[in-house]
Formats: sequence, C-alpha cells, structure tokens
Amino acid sequence: MKIQFDDLTYQTDAINAILGVFEGQQIRKSEFTIMDQDAQGKLFGEKGVGNKIDISISKLLQNVQQIQINRGIPIAKNIPGAFPQFNIEMETGTGKTFVYLKSILEVNRKYGFTKFIIVVPSVAIKEGVMKTLEMTRQYFKTQMQGQVYRSFMYDSSQLNDVQAFATSDNVEIMVINIQAFSKSAKNNDNMNIIYRNDMDALYGIAPIELIAETNPIVIIDEPQSVDNTENAQAAIAALNPSVAFRFSATHKNKSYPLIYKLGPVEAYQQKLVKQIEVAGIKRSIDGNEAYLKLLSIKATAKTITATVEMLVKNKTDIEKKDIKLKQGDDLYIKSKRIAAYESVGFVKDISAVPSNEYIEFSGEPSMIRLSQSQNEDLEIKRGQIRKTIEEHLNKELKLNALGIKVLSLFFIDNVANYRQYDEEGNEILGIYGQIFEEEYKDALKSSKYKKLRDYDVPVEETHNGYFSIDGKKKVKNTSGSSKEDETTYNIIMKNKEDLLTMYDEEKGKTKAAHKYRFIFSHSALKEGWDNPNVFQICTLIESTDTITKRQKIGRGLRIAVNQDGERVPGFEVNTLTVMANESYDEFAKDLQTEYEEEGMEFGIFKQDIFSSLVIKVDEHTGIKTPLGHEKSEQLVDYLKEQKYIDDKHKGTVALAKAIKEKTFDIPEEFKELAPDMKERIIEAIELKFNVEKIEIKDNDKKESVKLNKEALSGPFLELWERIKYKTNYTIQLDTDKFIKQAGDKLNDELIVRINKLEYERHKIETTEAGISTVKEESTVFATTERDYEKAPDILTYLQNETKLKRKTLIRILKDSGTLSDFKRNPQTYMMEAARIINAAKRMAMVDGIKYEKLAGNEVYDQSLIIKEEIETYSDNIVPVSNNRSPYDHIIVDSSVEREFAEACEQDTNVKFYIKLPTEFKIKTPLGMYNPDWALALEKDGKDHLYFIVETKGSIASEDLRPTELAKIRCGEKHFSAIQTGIIFKKATELLEVY
Repeated sequence: MKIQFDDLTYQTDAINAILGVFEGQQIRKSEFTIMDQDAQGKLFGEKGVGNKIDISISKLLQNVQQIQINRGIPIAKNIPGAFPQFNIEMETGTGKTFVYLKSILEVNRKYGFTKFIIVVPSVAIKEGVMKTLEMTRQYFKTQMQGQVYRSFMYDSSQLNDVQAFATSDNVEIMVINIQAFSKSAKNNDNMNIIYRNDMDALYGIAPIELIAETNPIVIIDEPQSVDNTENAQAAIAALNPSVAFRFSATHKNKSYPLIYKLGPVEAYQQKLVKQIEVAGIKRSIDGNEAYLKLLSIKATAKTITATVEMLVKNKTDIEKKDIKLKQGDDLYIKSKRIAAYESVGFVKDISAVPSNEYIEFSGEPSMIRLSQSQNEDLEIKRGQIRKTIEEHLNKELKLNALGIKVLSLFFIDNVANYRQYDEEGNEILGIYGQIFEEEYKDALKSSKYKKLRDYDVPVEETHNGYFSIDGKKKVKNTSGSSKEDETTYNIIMKNKEDLLTMYDEEKGKTKAAHKYRFIFSHSALKEGWDNPNVFQICTLIESTDTITKRQKIGRGLRIAVNQDGERVPGFEVNTLTVMANESYDEFAKDLQTEYEEEGMEFGIFKQDIFSSLVIKVDEHTGIKTPLGHEKSEQLVDYLKEQKYIDDKHKGTVALAKAIKEKTFDIPEEFKELAPDMKERIIEAIELKFNVEKIEIKDNDKKESVKLNKEALSGPFLELWERIKYKTNYTIQLDTDKFIKQAGDKLNDELIVRINKLEYERHKIETTEAGISTVKEESTVFATTERDYEKAPDILTYLQNETKLKRKTLIRILKDSGTLSDFKRNPQTYMMEAARIINAAKRMAMVDGIKYEKLAGNEVYDQSLIIKEEIETYSDNIVPVSNNRSPYDHIIVDSSVEREFAEACEQDTNVKFYIKLPTEFKIKTPLGMYNPDWALALEKDGKDHLYFIVETKGSIASEDLRPTELAKIRCGEKHFSAIQTGIIFKKATELLEVY
C-alpha cells in the first residue's frame, strides 16, 4: 500500500503564501567561482550555481502585508534581521513537511531558485523528512511534469554531496540537523566538520563556504527547537540564506512576519486533524473517604519527609495534588480543611527503611505503604491497557469496513516492562506484555467482537515493540537521540506503510507488520514520526512522564487513510483517544500551557489584533488598505478604558456583558471608516473571547466578618473557662467483643476493591479562547479476574499492619467467612482486611476509652477563636446582636447551622454562644473531633448553664456514620473528664438543648 497525496486547499493556500512573498521577482540565477587563493585544487575555475533575490525589502514588505490582509493576519510593520525570515504556522498532522517540499519545487518552477536547505531540530525529525521525500517522489514527478531534483541527508563523511549541492544546475535539497553545524570555529577542537578547511574531499575549502556561496533558501522545521540559542542562530546565519521560511505549529519568536496561519484552533475547527478525546483511569473512591497515595519517601541526616498524592481544596474546587508531609503534620490542615481528612489525624511516624517504607497516622487509615501504592499503580496500568484494547476493538468494528486499519500505540519508559530475555537469551514478555495478552484474550470473550476481521489472529502476533538494539542484538532503553535510535527511527519509517496494511491471506498481505495492530515504543522515541491510523495512545510511564501532551497527540493527529492510501476525512472517523496518566481537566490544562509556552496566545488582545481589517480596496490595482497598527492600537486602548480588557490584555466580564446585552459600541471615528466596522470588530473579538463561557457574577455579596472586642469580656470568659482544658486518653479493650465486631465488619465490608476502576472519556475542544473538555462517557469497570498460585504470608502482613497477635487475627479471619476471597487477589485482600480490622479496632477502643485532664491544666490557646477579620459571602452569615458572640456575624456552613444561630439570636436566655472553629480539636482514636457550638444559657433568670452542642441534620444514631458517631461519643467523654460543669448535647435545634 502506498499513501496517496492530494491537492488540499489549505496546503495550496500555504504554498501560494510563500510564492506571494516573491511577487515581482524575475527568474534568474547567480553564478560564482569555487576557488581557494592558496590551493591548486581541481575546483579552480569550476562554476557553482546559487540563488539571487532582486526585489527590494520594501516590495517584500508590501507583498507580505497583502498576504496577511487576505488571510486575516495582523500586518507586519517591517522585515527584521540580516536576511528576510517569515513564519508559517501549521499544526502537527496537517502536512507541513509536504507543504514545504512542494513549495520548494513551486518556487523553482516560478522563480528559478535551485538551492534549498531544510534545517531540523533532531535526528528523529530528519528521518521523518527523508521518509516524506521518498514517499512523495513519484507524486511530485507526476505533478511537476518530471521536474528534476536531488535530495540528500547531510553527512560529514560524504562531503562530495556538498560539492554536488554547490555545482549542480538542478534543484538541490539538503536536509541537516542543527547539531551538525552549531559548533563553529569558536569551539576550537570541538567544532563541526562543516567549518573545517582541512578536509581532503574539498581540497582545503570548508563545506560551509561552498554552502554560503549558494545563498540557499532555508526551511527551518520547528524553529523553536532549532534556532533557540545564540550558537544555533549564528549557525543559520553562516549558511548565508537569501531568505528563510520558518515552519511550526506554534511560533515562540513572533518578531518575523507571519504569512500563513493554520494553528491548532484552525486545524481543529476545519477538521483537518483528528478530534482529540482524553480518557483516564482511577481507583473508584468513596466520596466520604480521604484519598491518600504514598509516592515517595526521602531521608536526610536530619529529617524524613514523604510525598503523598491527596485531595486538596482550592478556591473553587477540590483537586489531587502532591503534598510533602513530615512527622506531626495534620492531614486535615494539609487538605485545606476537607472534612474526610479529619479522621486521618496527624502523621505519627515515617519509615524510610528500604522495602518497608510507610507513613503511620494517628487516625484511619493507620498506615499507608509504598508497596501498596506500587500495586495500585500496576492495577491502574492494567485498567489503561484494558480500556485501550476496548477502544481499539470498538473502532475496528466501525472502521475496518471502510478499509481503515486501526492502530494503538503504547509508550513505555522501561523496555523490560514489555520485553525481557531468559537465561538462554530467548525473548520473553515483560509485565506489560503479559497484561496486554491477558486483557486482549479476555476482551475477545465478548460476543460483539466475534465478527472482527482479525478475530482469529493469535494474540502474540497482534503486538510488537519498536526499541533500540544494543551490540548483543537485545532491546535497550535510550535517550531518543543516539546512533541506535537513528536506526530505530529508520525501521519505524520503513514499516509505516506495512503497518497501515491489513492482514489478508487471499491478497498475499501476510507480513508480520500486517498483523500488528498494537505497537509498544520507548517514550524517548517521542517525536519525528507519526502514523495516520494511530487512534489510541496510552502512556504506561513508571517515572516522571517526560512526553509532552503535544508530543503524545502528535503521533496520531493526522487524518486516517484506507487500504488505497487515500485520506478518509471527518470527525466521525477521525477521533484520537489519549489514555492519560492524569485527569481529563489536568490534561486539557497542561496541553493549553504547553501551547502557551511554545508561543501560542489564547484570548490575548494584542495591540495589532485589528490591524488587518480592510477599510478600502484600490479599484485599479486591487491593493487593500488595512486599518493599520495605529488605529488598531487606538481601538485596543479604547477597550481598556472601557474596562473591556484587563491589564493582561484578556477580555473581562464587562466585555461579555456588553456583547451579550448588545450594548457594546465603538467610537464614531471608527464607524466612519466602513459601514459594518462595529460588527467586524465584534466578530474579531469573539474569535479570541468566548462570551458564552463567561459567568457574570455578583461581586457585591462579599462580606468581611469582624472581631467584636467588646464581646470578649464577662460571658465570653465564663464560657471559655469551661471549655479550654485539654485531655489525654487511655484505652481498655474487650478482646472477645472486638474479635466478633471485626469479623462481622470484614464480612460486611470486604470487597476486592482495586479491581473496580473508574473510566472517564472527554472530548477536547480547541478555540482561540482556550482549550476545554466535554464529557462523553463515565463508567466503572473491572479488569480480568486472576487466580494467584503463590500466596503471600497474610498473618505476618496483618500483624505488622494491625499490631494484633496471630491467634487474634486467625479468629477474626475464620469468623469473617471471607478467606475464599483471598485467592482471587491476595495483595488487595490483605490491604483491605488490614484497613477494616484497624477501623474495627478503633471503634472498639471507643467503648473502653477513658479521658483525663492533662497535668498542669494545659489549655487551648484563645487565639484559636479570636481572629481580627474573616472574608466570606453574605449568603453564609447570620448577624449577631448585643455582643453575644466574638464576631459581628456567625459564619454558617449549612441550613441546620443557620437555623441554630438564628434561634440563638431570638432567644433572650442565650447569653453567649460560639461557633467553634475547625482548629478547636479533641484527640480521639479515630482522628480529631471538632465540636460545633459552645453555649451559655440563663435559666429562670438566675441559673447559668454551659453547653457543648453538636448539631447535625439528624442526631439519630442510625443516620450518622459509625466513625462520626464514635467521635461524638469521645467528645462527650472528654468534656465530662474536664469537670467544669459543661453539659454535652446532641441537637438539631435550640429547643432540644433545654
């Protein structure tokens, strides 16, 4: 199968933009003499052929501005630099390599230029360009009426190619990576051969001198990675270009005029690349649980710190974050006060002992281990592989009938996880290879896949890996830029069309590559190659994921092809599913950040944004007059004055409101320039600013709750005296009762939960305003059930985790009736059993708990309650009257609390009341307990009673979670122990306190 090339409108537009730069250029060539004044070389007198541009810079600028006006691109003020350079923006997957190769031939055909150099950032991209040159040769031969051209890869050991480049009268195309000529004479012994004048092949002439004499037209592929250093910029200048065209999806250096724009936004909106959707796998987590995952532990001579992944509250939402912990840290505080973490308590101990790394907490869970996280990670990766297989097979059901072979790509960072060797050197599967085959076989058990054309192909023939090979012919990990990698890229490129070809015995399509549908590749081989029929990309990365989001999607963005090599357009066919390591919103956010770091600006109103709006067209010449820079700047300044643009040049809520309510207007002087100027300006604004996604909020609802110092006297102090004392507790455990409770709890709650994974798939939408996601699927699924032959030592494990005796554990496990589940997944069974037994142990502790006031009458610090000012919203506060609380308002979190506070305000018997802050905590075996209210009542005008009141939506025992109920019981025992006459009450309303 050969990939077919078409005349695509957008590619023709890009080529015409390049041709338009030279409008007015006469066809001519420049001849020069190759000679060395000191040498008697054979080259003396021989003619070389180069390029010569004979149009002025002012004419070039006029050409460029007309191109920009026609394309709706802000116009250039000038053409900077020692030689003209122009930016062409083309998204990955839209065929920029094809465009610049065809541009070379069209420029030669129209203007006679013959010398071209393509500069690339890496070996990988160089191999990709050479492959495209090979694939397009026949197409260009037909399209360009047999136009003669020679292309070659610069090789310092083949300098005769450089000589031929300089002397040939035909089109010459040199492909060179920047590393081959970025070290000039300034680097002395380390300089590249291209700068040396002692090479026998050229009789004392430095290769760079020959190249420079040709005044080549230089194509820079991915300039943000090519000329991003002073050395690289000097190297490009040393080529002595007549002109340079810079091709990239996102330009960092915007000082050069942009003559064509087909960025990520335009490519997505015109459906010229695949629709991207991002899917993610995570453990199914109970919303009432405190999510914790131990990532690493670091020990120094002075401290031990642990890094955990946990949920953290931000201004608007809850997100997963990596948080550093040390001994004594309170998890509730670290989470920014998420209620579920109160039960975890504080860090009691951190172990950095190799193979026994863990964190011990004062609450529940009592301990998390690094080994536990590693097992969970592997199960997540199993889930990723399973869902990638299912997405793949589902697409095959739909696309095979259209002649489209579906491919899936797995990136891994350690080749041993896919392929290993036994003692005799034979290839065997690594863990990911084993998981793939297990999950593939299990997936095929579904009846809907029985009609797949490749259903009968053995699983071991459906997948293969592309890795670099060492001297012993074994696969190895590499950096992506080594000599071995160059060979690997070459193999990938050569196999490109075979991978696109369906296995078909009748048609003789029986190569191994025809059967491959699932490809494993090292994560270092992350750029410079792609395949149009990659529909799923899954990253199975153990360490830090070094593959950028753009590199991931870049391997499969191109529109798919059928068995005739023809493109099959449309999002209904072309959807690329990225199985991400992170959540969908993190992926979208990071993808936008990467675009911005590479120079793309989402939603920015630059000073020149309106400069190319046409206000007049010359009837005779067709020359268009644009609004221009000065007027564009005036208009942007006007938008800033109206508060429509903020200091960061982004649209504001006021702008969204004005456009939505049709009150937006422009100064009269602009309306006079063209009859529909206001509408065209609004149209330009809406390209950059998504009005519909701006929520217009009422900022008038913010309130400051202030400390009332007058209230911090008599009644407050009397109440504080009764609640301020701290306690400690001791425990007596009823063993028989505990064993029964633990066995019952195991029987009720034990599930091999790690096999239940959550799967979400979201579509990525790209606009000028930014990148967003739209949910498409959300489900919970299980991976393959497996029987384990070798069982770990469960009793030793549980002893370490629970600190219980073996005979106690044996009784619990037997009484629970759950041991049959142990064989299904021993590791998960042990982890879950330890968690449940520890939870039962804490509940049992509550029955035997005894609180005592701390020696020396240690007390809580009054500053826990007293803060100068707290900012909140008016919806969350109740005003306080008559100095009956420390603040002028009470901040409430629920309707129950609001009703209780309002009742206190209306009841004249309530002399003082405090909504206790979250920092007021009482230690319990289940984590910290935070009571709700402290109250001072006057009864019958004389008796003063003091209460701690726990308010819940319901105070019935059956409606409260066991942990919550147990904490309340502990709180009651604490206040009884301090013996200050404080009375503990559970109530849903004030009347229940009496």
